[in-house]
Amino acid sequence: MTCRIRMPRPPGFSATRSDFKSILKLFYGDGIAGDFAELFASHLALAAELVRAAKAGNHAAAADAEARWYQNADQIAAFLGSINPYWSAIEWQKMLYDHLAMTKTEAVDLLTQKYEDSIALLEHIEREALVMADRMTQGIAKQFSQYFK
Repeated sequence: MTCRIRMPRPPGFSATRSDFKSILKLFYGDGIAGDFAELFASHLALAAELVRAAKAGNHAAAADAEARWYQNADQIAAFLGSINPYWSAIEWQKMLYDHLAMTKTEAVDLLTQKYEDSIALLEHIEREALVMADRMTQGIAKQFSQYFK
C-alpha cells in the first residue's frame, strides 16, 4: 500500500484545526490528533487575545497573552518532538518562535497602519509556514516510510 499526503495549507497561515487533525489522525490516531488540535486551537485563541489586548491598549493583558502564546509554542514543539523521532522539539521551538515574532510584528504593522511593511512581512511569514509544512510532511514520510514508496 502506498500513501501520498500533502499538507492542505501551510501551518499557522490558513490551516485549520481540522486540517491538522485529519492528517495526524491518519498516522497517529484520534488521541494524538485531538491533543494537537487542542494545542493548535489554543495557539489561535491566544493570538486573537493578544491582538484584542493590543488594540485596546491594554499592555498588561497583551504581555500576559504573549507570554502564554510562547508557552503554548513550547508545548506544541515538545508535543511534536515527542510523537515523531524525525521532529526535533528544539527545531520546532525555533520555527514557532520565529513565526510568533513575525506574526506579532505584522499585527503591529497593521494596527499602526504600516500596510506596506505588513504586506512585505506576510511574504516572510508564508515562507516560514511553508518550511514548517515541509518539515512536518518530511517527518511523517520518514516515520511512516512503508506508506511512501
